[in-house]
Amino acid sequence: MSETRDIFAGDDPFVIAQRWLSEAETSEPNDPNAIALATVDSQGMPNVRMVLLKEIESAGFVFYTNYNSAKGQEIAQSGTASFVMHWKSLRRQIRVRGNVEREEGPQADAYFTSRSLKSRLGAWASDQSQPLSSRSALVAKVAKITLAKGPAPARPPFWGGFRIKPTEIEFWADGEFRLHDRFRWTREDADSDWKIVRLNP
Repeated sequence: MSETRDIFAGDDPFVIAQRWLSEAETSEPNDPNAIALATVDSQGMPNVRMVLLKEIESAGFVFYTNYNSAKGQEIAQSGTASFVMHWKSLRRQIRVRGNVEREEGPQADAYFTSRSLKSRLGAWASDQSQPLSSRSALVAKVAKITLAKGPAPARPPFWGGFRIKPTEIEFWADGEFRLHDRFRWTREDADSDWKIVRLNP
């Protein structure tokens, strides 16, 4: 990439994403790993919500959720998702689109175990995205789950990770006079080479 700012340097988009996130961790006041995750329902109507990205791997982006939630069901139906990660402090953002696979093995078990006990019990108790009669009903269910599961609850079978394996990643950085810098990385599939194009702002 000639005539580019140093922040875009590199031949691996996952390394660049990791570097940007590391920089954001020192400047963003809250949740530098927050992403706006977009999915579509069976009618093609889009949905978007904030979730926390937990890992940037060598070939994918991983987050965790209840598989029975709206986003979980929509991902299962379409097999795809997209997200944007935006940092006001850095004036940068990353957009990602791609295919999605489940992460429900030892990696998901390890992450679930790393969560606080209350968060683990809450994952068991919440029928995520389903109607709830009252908060007190949820609190009562958590208490019941606490008695049933004890101090070391295993990961629920309906809860785990999703790995987005991107076919498109765009890096954006603010520029003077709204002449922003944008670089789009695209590939046909996870085994193909990346193609890089500079975009108009």
